Amino acid sequence: MSVIAVIGAQWGDEGKGKIVDLLAEKARVVVRFSGGDNAGHTVINQYGEFGLHIIPSGIFYPGVTCIVGNGVVINPEILIGEISQLEQRGVDTGRLFISDRAHLIMPYHTLLDGLEEESRGGNAIGTTRKGIGPAFADKTARLGIRVGDLLEKEALLKRLRFILESKNAILTRVYGVKPLSVDEIYSRYCRYGELLAPRIRETVVMLSEALDRNEPIMLEGAQGALLDPDFGTYPYTTSSSPLAGGSCLGSGIGPKQVKSILGVVKAYCTRVGGGPMPTELTDETGDSIRELAHEYGTTTGRPRRCGWFDAVATRFSARVNSLTGIAITRLDVLDTLPRLKICTGYKLEGEVINYFPASITALSKCQPVYEELPGWQSATSHIR
Repeated sequence: MSVIAVIGAQWGDEGKGKIVDLLAEKARVVVRFSGGDNAGHTVINQYGEFGLHIIPSGIFYPGVTCIVGNGVVINPEILIGEISQLEQRGVDTGRLFISDRAHLIMPYHTLLDGLEEESRGGNAIGTTRKGIGPAFADKTARLGIRVGDLLEKEALLKRLRFILESKNAILTRVYGVKPLSVDEIYSRYCRYGELLAPRIRETVVMLSEALDRNEPIMLEGAQGALLDPDFGTYPYTTSSSPLAGGSCLGSGIGPKQVKSILGVVKAYCTRVGGGPMPTELTDETGDSIRELAHEYGTTTGRPRRCGWFDAVATRFSARVNSLTGIAITRLDVLDTLPRLKICTGYKLEGEVINYFPASITALSKCQPVYEELPGWQSATSHIR
């Protein structure tokens, strides 16, 4: 296996958790490298059914070290709750570690996320309102607080005071809401730090040592390539890179070490939130796919928009990720359909194109060009 990156090659929710869980048995280290608790991976195993939001899906294997990488933004309350739930159901979390370079989601991030989304009105992006975007914005603006800061209480208080002064000014003067308390946030995050301290590590060193031992490492992505802030349907995107390139940035493993890049796709397409989706089905077929597959968000419970498989978008994902392999999930959802359609091109202003436009205005005008095929109309869920 060496180092393999598992990437969502559509708009997220492709079944990456299932694939990671399948491959993690052969890994020694699994690293979550992007996103935050706005993502969710559903895993079903001997312990039951789990919706993981931060912890890597490899946590269920006793010999696997799981790392929450520096590219993830962490709400410590959510992480601690997730650890507790796993342990209550008999899952050992003793091999779970957190990068000291990962950034924290603070109370003002979640508050501002909701306020900013409401202020957009009809132009709302469709965020999960969990503070992910504002946390990544602060990271880029050099206003972030990192996991390692929890271990340095004096420095944490000094930094928090400085940041909260400007955040409270925005909350009170722009949005007209009450300011947040420095003392309350500080004491709460000090408690989080005490609980998480045994897990906070210099994970780049851990990964370097694992590479030296030639241990198989899996890099676990969140969301999908078409939500990348550079190459996705901007601005209807996520805030960190779910691409293969992001797996290196979010883990601390150099690009030359990644030997395999596995793209995960559904046999159809789904999307949550706003933004164009050329093959979206707003008819009975789309409704049928949603109900058969229970296409509702693991994190939010929101119904997912469903559509036919988009080969144009998937080809684009293959290019920007340099995919070396592909895993197709949920084929059995299509078992009963008499006819299937695959989008092989887009019709834009009378011309057929075979590329994925950067402009959401252009993409919104694209009409799918379909190849229609007969369905197999027989059960496939038992096939191994």
